Amino acid sequence: MTVTATPDPIIEGTPAEEPPPRRAGLLARVGGQNLSLIGALIVVLALFGFLNENYLSLTNLQVIAEAATITGLLAVVQTVVIIAGGLDISVGSQVGVASVVSAMVFTSTGSNALIGMVAAIGVGILVGVLNGLVIVYGRVNPTIATLAGLAAYKGLAQLLSDGRAQGYVLNDDFFVFLGRGKIAGVPVMVWILVLVAVAVHVLLTYTDIGRNLYAIGGNDTAARLAGIRINKYLIAVYALIGVVAAIAGILLTARTGSGQPTSGSEGLELKAITAAALGGCALKGGRGGIGGTLLAVALLGCLENGLTVEGINSFWQNVAQGALLVVAVVIQQRRSGERAVGLPA
Repeated sequence: MTVTATPDPIIEGTPAEEPPPRRAGLLARVGGQNLSLIGALIVVLALFGFLNENYLSLTNLQVIAEAATITGLLAVVQTVVIIAGGLDISVGSQVGVASVVSAMVFTSTGSNALIGMVAAIGVGILVGVLNGLVIVYGRVNPTIATLAGLAAYKGLAQLLSDGRAQGYVLNDDFFVFLGRGKIAGVPVMVWILVLVAVAVHVLLTYTDIGRNLYAIGGNDTAARLAGIRINKYLIAVYALIGVVAAIAGILLTARTGSGQPTSGSEGLELKAITAAALGGCALKGGRGGIGGTLLAVALLGCLENGLTVEGINSFWQNVAQGALLVVAVVIQQRRSGERAVGLPA
């Protein structure tokens, strides 16, 4: 039996008996949250474009897109798990493990890129399923379980690599193609993000699986009574995170030329969660969409690049990310009408 829940699609449209005014129709189709993100993105682009004439150049825009790809992949699957009422703080560490495994297996098998990638994805599945089993059958809160995973998988990546970058993959044509190639003038990494995002959007919006995930996040008790096998869904979701984190790890290896235990993967969990929250995901579950998440990823990427181009201390980027996450959650709480903690209704 399937519980029907209404997801937040990339383009929202609500049929009405009388056509709404043109402006209201645009707001209904795109969504207020997405329009706000588009407005903020335009402001950021205009500001840094005014400060630096090279900021809006095609070359720099490609740099922004490539740099945002790994964050985008993790934000997309973070959106899925948040919709289902969970959270995964360990995604950055999972990327580090996959990056190291892909490079080390590649080197140890005589430069076989396919085996290195398959090994990384296999490890990603194992790690994701392990997270799901701990949460479901260990009855551990997802935040605590994946916080433990954040430390454990980071330690595992460092143990495997002895804390150093491993292997060298830029002598392999396929790794070079993944990290630096282009199709129709667009970096291959960006095409991979687009394919993953479209696949996940279709899953969430047009399938029973997606509707059931929204139902689980919206009201898990009702979903269970409706016959949805919540445990299997949650384990599958965390396995999906492991697969996509492994893909991100492979792209990190291809981009940097070697397996990175921490460099390039540390802090990705904060970026992914911030992007999902800014994109409209309710951290309590049951609401969110891929379109808003991708807009938030673009906003964060443009902001980070702009601060770097202007020579602003990189520590301020962390401050900005933390502030944006707080702002996103505050807006969610205000919209939900929930009473402030410790204050009368």
